[in-house]
Amino acid sequence: MLHCPNPPPVTVVLDPYDDVVHTRAALAVHAPEAGRLTVHPTPGTDSSLTLAYDILAALDKPVPVLGYRQLDTAPAWTLAAAWILATRTSHLMLLRAHFLTPHRLKALLQLRHRTGCRLALVCHTRHVPAPVERALTGTAHQVAEAAALLPAAEPPTATPPEPATRRPLANRWLNLPALTTLSAFDSASRPCQCTAPMAEDRDFFAPVLPAVTEAEVAHRLHRATAHPHLAAELATAVLTAASVTQLATAHVRDLASDASTLTLHDDRLRQGCMTHHVPAWARPLLLAAAFTWRLASGTGGPLFTDPLDSTGLPGLTAFAESCKLRPPQPPRPKQRKGSRAPAKPPKTIWPFSPAHYALSWAMREPDLMQGCPHPPPHTRRTIDAYKRGWPPPYYGQRSLRPPL
Repeated sequence: MLHCPNPPPVTVVLDPYDDVVHTRAALAVHAPEAGRLTVHPTPGTDSSLTLAYDILAALDKPVPVLGYRQLDTAPAWTLAAAWILATRTSHLMLLRAHFLTPHRLKALLQLRHRTGCRLALVCHTRHVPAPVERALTGTAHQVAEAAALLPAAEPPTATPPEPATRRPLANRWLNLPALTTLSAFDSASRPCQCTAPMAEDRDFFAPVLPAVTEAEVAHRLHRATAHPHLAAELATAVLTAASVTQLATAHVRDLASDASTLTLHDDRLRQGCMTHHVPAWARPLLLAAAFTWRLASGTGGPLFTDPLDSTGLPGLTAFAESCKLRPPQPPRPKQRKGSRAPAKPPKTIWPFSPAHYALSWAMREPDLMQGCPHPPPHTRRTIDAYKRGWPPPYYGQRSLRPPL
């Protein structure tokens, strides 16, 4: 199992007067993007599962986590540890620690042992509470005063807060060409452990997302689910234009230690085995999926599966639709003039495209695009030809091709 042999000592912060200045200072240092978490436990409960959900919520993950037995605490704590490791969270501060029960303190210390984060317990008492003192027996710890460790933060002012970062594409459906080739009829190939060349060396180039679209996709995937294998699989599909068959071949060993590259395998049916670059925004998602395997089983496995044996989770296409991500769709029919009936939202179409197959006859089924646009060119020659005005508008659509 993955663990830290020498985690930093626990810091017990004493705030005997429960001063709002110190609480405000603790909340002010909360910055998940900088590796610092401040957790305010849900009041009125001593549930260990609820505390794990509080940590996941501080990491901007939706809770409660579905797919596991209702009272099973192990999956939630394992997912919390995986996300902490993947996002490189180094500091975890917990308020109201004097209310923690022994089993919640034990779970927190185990989380510290798994992740190696600096744990700070803020107790609003004059002395270290007896349950905390007993739980820390045999654990390196230190006691500090809140006045020294939590300096006064700037008090709130009457000036309006700075507006949040604007998201031009918020709440809109995003049509991503890379998802056009997601669906496939063929089954996964045999296990492969080859050292695959880079995708550029195979003359394969996945569709590039505009900067605004990429930022919106990253924002949605990081907040869509607490299950890292789902978010990582969809992110990989967006980055590589891979099919579900190719995604199923990814193993934990195929991911670089820093998640900078990922190898997908293919039994010569499409372009062959390839290694893809992973941008910075997608690396925490892939790392979290890999860390979940290492924490749960101590070994590797299929990267985009759940070692915690979740049930009832949505499929990849359903999860993409819940994030409002889909392949480009056919043109919507025009509404009749004078019609007052509201137009029903069209059902998302997931086409079957043979564009990335090495041979035209490799795909046994017919071309089932169902009116969706074909994916963009993916080789140097076709990309250059596309820039020069090729292919013509009717390319790839059999119904529009001129007669021979």
